[in-house]
Amino acid sequence: MDKQKYNKHKQKIGTRAIHIRAGRHPEGAHILPIYQTGTFGCETLEETAKAFEDNSKSFLYTRFDNPNFRQVEKKIASLEQGEDCLVFSSGMAAINTTIQFLARNSSHVICTQTLYGGTDELFTNILPKLGIEFSFVDTRDPENVKKAVKENTKVIFLETPANPTLALADIKEISEIARKKNILVVVDNSFASPYNQRPLTLGADLVIHSITKYLNGHGDLIMGAVVGEKELLRGGKDSLFHWRDITGCVAAPLNCFLAERGLQTFGVRMERYNSNALKLANFLENRAEKEKVYYPGLASHPQHQLAQKQMLTEQGKPGFGGMVVFELKGGMSAAKRFLEYFLKNETAVSLVISLGYIDTLIQHPATMTHAAIPREERLKKGITDGLLRVSVGIEDWEDIKESFEQALNSINI
Repeated sequence: MDKQKYNKHKQKIGTRAIHIRAGRHPEGAHILPIYQTGTFGCETLEETAKAFEDNSKSFLYTRFDNPNFRQVEKKIASLEQGEDCLVFSSGMAAINTTIQFLARNSSHVICTQTLYGGTDELFTNILPKLGIEFSFVDTRDPENVKKAVKENTKVIFLETPANPTLALADIKEISEIARKKNILVVVDNSFASPYNQRPLTLGADLVIHSITKYLNGHGDLIMGAVVGEKELLRGGKDSLFHWRDITGCVAAPLNCFLAERGLQTFGVRMERYNSNALKLANFLENRAEKEKVYYPGLASHPQHQLAQKQMLTEQGKPGFGGMVVFELKGGMSAAKRFLEYFLKNETAVSLVISLGYIDTLIQHPATMTHAAIPREERLKKGITDGLLRVSVGIEDWEDIKESFEQALNSINI
């Protein structure tokens, strides 16, 4: 497999997010209609028979394919500079199906030590029951990945920046290690988004997204995507497309419509996320209440140099994303008092899980997204009791600043 094969485009990413189409819309419609149908008809018996031979090339049944799928898939593939894309019912469905497809027959997977809580539980408690073996590795050092390789290693799964610690993995160097061993590299790019990081151009084989997050941006759907080479995604019966079809974890036409609508503002949203997050990270670094601030755009981040090299916009400028993580002095008690402020007062910050929305969201990993991980294991992964994760929104910066300033003042540290 040629790991350096990816698509280049003349138009910039913000323009492509608006204008890329899978084909001419019916009746000249400017916006693709919602194909809210379970099945499609063919004009002849021959067409029907041919469609069933390879249902990745025709519309027969929405569990197989749908014009709304194709539209958003074409657009996301373009943003990631990939050959093709498949959409799924959720980001977790995309991860689960991909790993089962690639690591079947009792294979071994190397994965980032600190992962999103759902992914962690999938790799720790669910997929091992199907015979898939996982090694959780500190992928900040590529040498750790090299040492973890076994004869049956089929996949290296990276989450970079990691959720919630924002630790980075060197995609290019790890992909070079994988290439020598004929191992596939899969990168969850949900945190960075293709605006700031395009793993396929760095040597990865597949990119996974929770479309729910930055690609959609509006918090009104659950959806996932996988981007990569067409042969791997749609190459007949032994392809990810066929696994999606048979397992039934497909997206909904309405959600695809909403995702495409969200993508139309992708470029301008990402500019604002990047700007506001860097401002918040700098603001928090100067506050006495904080123990540590984690943001790839800060010189204090231990992997800042890698971020400057790897997290780049298509214009070649660093783009560090909208996620800011910080640890409060006072641990669990301080974190709870801090979060209580947002529950009891009108602010520009909402206490909810998820990320990548237009509004600023804050959550406490130890009691929310990563609560299923035993405390001892959480601490090993860097998820302390005082750690807070912020998904910075596109509100006016002064309002975000005032909200955090008042909340910090309220905890009396």
